[in-house]
Amino acid sequence: MAVRVDTSDFDVSEEMARLTAQDTGIGGIAIFVGKVRDHASGQDLASMTLEHYPGMTEAELERIETEARKRFKLSASLIVHRVGTLKPGDNIVLVIACAPHRQDAIAASEFLMDYLKTRAPFWKKEALTNGEAHWVDARESDAGAAAAWHHKQTER
Repeated sequence: MAVRVDTSDFDVSEEMARLTAQDTGIGGIAIFVGKVRDHASGQDLASMTLEHYPGMTEAELERIETEARKRFKLSASLIVHRVGTLKPGDNIVLVIACAPHRQDAIAASEFLMDYLKTRAPFWKKEALTNGEAHWVDARESDAGAAAAWHHKQTER
């Protein structure tokens, strides 16, 4: 298991190489990189500040990763989430899921992101170029995506 909450940027290639080093049983790798957009609700975004609850956030990310390992045949996985003030174009989150077969890697990556968006204790504040700022509310679409995994689990 590998989770990290950090103010520093990450290098996708370096993270993948480190995660997969000398594991020739990996047949599929799914990578998701989330970035800061230049707009929010139709307005220009100046920056986004991400806050978290140290210790609690990492523990929840580890729980999410453990659940993914129970559901999918993963060889390795990684979640990196940045905090602090980020500008449009900056990386926010990295999820890498490695498995013997692509299906598990792809599904696990999607599962990890859906659960991360709804369960990990992060708070986002958007600062607009017009000087306004506001906290970002949870999106119903994210809750729906995470809830769908409950049904997928019971169908297996």
